[in-house]
Amino acid sequence: MSLKNRPITRRTVLRGAGAMVGLPLLEAMRPMSGALAALAPVTDDKPPVRMACLFWPNGCNPKTWTPAKEGKNDELSPILEPLARHKDDFLVLTRLSNQGTFTGDGHYVKDAAWLTGTTIHRTTGADLNAGGVSMDQLAAKRIGVQTPIPSLELGVEPVTTGVDTNVGYTRLYGSHISWSSPTTPVAREINPSLAFDRLFRSNAAGRAGHDDLSVLDLVADDTKALRDQVGQHDRRKLDEYLDSVRAIEKRITYEASDRRARYRDDPQARKDIETLGGRVDTYKHDPGRFRERSMNHTDHVRLMLDILLLSLQTDSTRIATFMFGNSVSNKNFSFVEGVKGGHHELSHHENDPDKMAQYQRITIWHLEQCAYLLDRMKQIREGEGTLLDHSMVLCGSALRDGNQHDPHDLPTVLAGRAGGTLSPGRHIAYAKDTPLCNLYVSMLDRVGAPVERFADSTGPLPGLDNPDYTPGPA
Repeated sequence: MSLKNRPITRRTVLRGAGAMVGLPLLEAMRPMSGALAALAPVTDDKPPVRMACLFWPNGCNPKTWTPAKEGKNDELSPILEPLARHKDDFLVLTRLSNQGTFTGDGHYVKDAAWLTGTTIHRTTGADLNAGGVSMDQLAAKRIGVQTPIPSLELGVEPVTTGVDTNVGYTRLYGSHISWSSPTTPVAREINPSLAFDRLFRSNAAGRAGHDDLSVLDLVADDTKALRDQVGQHDRRKLDEYLDSVRAIEKRITYEASDRRARYRDDPQARKDIETLGGRVDTYKHDPGRFRERSMNHTDHVRLMLDILLLSLQTDSTRIATFMFGNSVSNKNFSFVEGVKGGHHELSHHENDPDKMAQYQRITIWHLEQCAYLLDRMKQIREGEGTLLDHSMVLCGSALRDGNQHDPHDLPTVLAGRAGGTLSPGRHIAYAKDTPLCNLYVSMLDRVGAPVERFADSTGPLPGLDNPDYTPGPA
């Protein structure tokens, strides 16, 4: 650490009129050594462990998910190939199941309980009951006080309403994987602009008169003061981080401006906007005849993932979830080469080879987006490692096969090293129908919210550990 560095705490933020920008881990936040240490304020030593859960709907092609052999990730299955460049950074965990979802037909009973491990209450009305708190929200209750935002929930599709008469469940279940109580689903943000503001705008009142200003302009004075306070290495890291924030902000501003121009004089567009709460900057999913002019789906997803990345990088939160789509999502994936049709429709492939091939390509697209996030996390240095080294990223679905609504042997990938407590780079096959919640017990321990049991768990999931890791007390 440069002698110019003056120690600062991990909670240091850049402040301005209506803006509050969190910082990545800097050298100046690490403990000093020698005689100056006694005069320094308390600083954080070890980067915290973060956890992100990425969910895609409708399952996967069950015939092409599981790797051919256990052990090292040397021979990935066709669907997992997008993750090949990260083969040493993730675990493939097979034969895990949510026993609570074995009853009940359709998607909703599986998807709503992906992170709860419970059996949801069948209803066609508003009396929702997931049967328990989701594991991400249990963690948020335990460690959320340590960060400005207890947890961050993101998605890309609006909440669906009404009743799916095929199975007798309200569609509301299909829009949520996070539950703060058995009867309270946690709202997701699907608008990049509002998600960005939640991270960097200190309050709604603070925005008054500053809507057209970048948050970085609002904190310019604090930024200059900090740059004068830290060493050359930290200044370079700070500049790189602020450049990434500005790049995301520009992407958001450009898209919002383009959307306003496109929809300004269109009566149908105004009607759609009013339906979604009267906000001209609210993102729309598959807006009918405007689809060809709507935001590129891949761009939307990656923008939300970049915001999720910033939230973890700045320790604004340590718990995040992201939904690629709602239950029974029939998002049209014709933008993927070789696909002609909607996701849900193709998931009901009836073993037709052509449909199964298209179904597989859609899952590959989802894993390409997961790989994009892992790419970004590996680029961010933290202490002696990277952001990915200090995180857990769960990628999966609540169905094995959309055609059969199969809840057994769920597609599950866990990336990262959780601060050195995970030993990735392997495929581990467990006994048939090993509780998925055993994995959640292990993840909760590593993120600092240990429990003895969670839902139908029978204990922590074996085989994940770095040999030097010792679980904490529940």
